[in-house]
Amino acid sequence: MEILTSLGIIVVVVVVVLIPLFSAAVKVVQEYERGVIFRLGRLVGPRGPGIFLIIPIIDRMVKVDLRVVTLEVPAQEVITRDNVTLKVNAVLYFRVVNPSDSVVKVFDFMRATLQIAQTTLRSVLGQSELDELLAEREQINQRLQQIIDEQTEPWGVKVTTVEVKDVELPQTMQRAIARQAEAEREKRAKIIHAEGEFQASQTLAEAAKIIASEPVTIQLRYLQTLTELGVEKNTTIVFPVPVDILKGLIGANGREKEQVVTQDKG
Repeated sequence: MEILTSLGIIVVVVVVVLIPLFSAAVKVVQEYERGVIFRLGRLVGPRGPGIFLIIPIIDRMVKVDLRVVTLEVPAQEVITRDNVTLKVNAVLYFRVVNPSDSVVKVFDFMRATLQIAQTTLRSVLGQSELDELLAEREQINQRLQQIIDEQTEPWGVKVTTVEVKDVELPQTMQRAIARQAEAEREKRAKIIHAEGEFQASQTLAEAAKIIASEPVTIQLRYLQTLTELGVEKNTTIVFPVPVDILKGLIGANGREKEQVVTQDKG
């Protein structure tokens, strides 16, 4: 009886010991994760996804997430090449492509990537002018992505996208830009107006040449104007008569009077 009791105690002890060891040996890694295994401090390599076994106490596993991480870069105070002080923030998209390097070659790849992004943002924007920053945002984003990716590549981190989000300008600079934009619009309006006047003067000059070569066209124009005025409900119409017509009428009346006087004398 005592023997059975002792065996029962031994079995219970073994079970109690084996269950934690078994649970420590069995590891499950998700599809978007990898488990980097260290055996007695030496790198074995990444494992997963799925279920696998490790040696308890001897092996140690570090999980690494392979999904794209969105990292917001806090607002940085930047002095541009044309000595304009502004605040700029950005957003960074990256992911781990080499789990072993992201664990072995850098202490905290998230923090390290953020620090690199901040320093690179200040450096690149400090070499750019304000107009370039406002008008050529896409080129600046590509330059930031290339520089940051080159520095994080040894850590097994791939930077896919960098976007400059907000550019905060001083109030004085905002007013200056508004005045510049207003002056630019006035300039374009004056140029368009001058071009219209020039085209109109050319058309009038061509019309004057045609009228000078064919005097009858001015009379047709007068008749057309009279027709247009007749459509409106006007009580009084002032219609200019060409001087040539008046000269013709005056000349005709003078000849008639001369004929009458000649007949009376006869």
